[in-house]
Amino acid sequence: MAQFLIRDVPERIATALKVRAKKNGRSTEAELRAILAETVKPKASEFCKEADRLRKELSDRGLKFDSAAVIREERDKR
Repeated sequence: MAQFLIRDVPERIATALKVRAKKNGRSTEAELRAILAETVKPKASEFCKEADRLRKELSDRGLKFDSAAVIREERDKR
């Protein structure tokens, strides 16, 4: 795993992080990890935009099929 060292953090920010960590029942280090993870997580709107782009890109490839029909066919084989 990577490690980061952040220098010259203002005391008011360090104190706020410690308070936030305590409120969330985490260490300051764990709180910072949670903040970083949340910050880089794609937003729902970005995800939907990318899904639409991929759907359009793949739509002309003829990969359309009815998944319900496939499931029904497999079920009928039993």
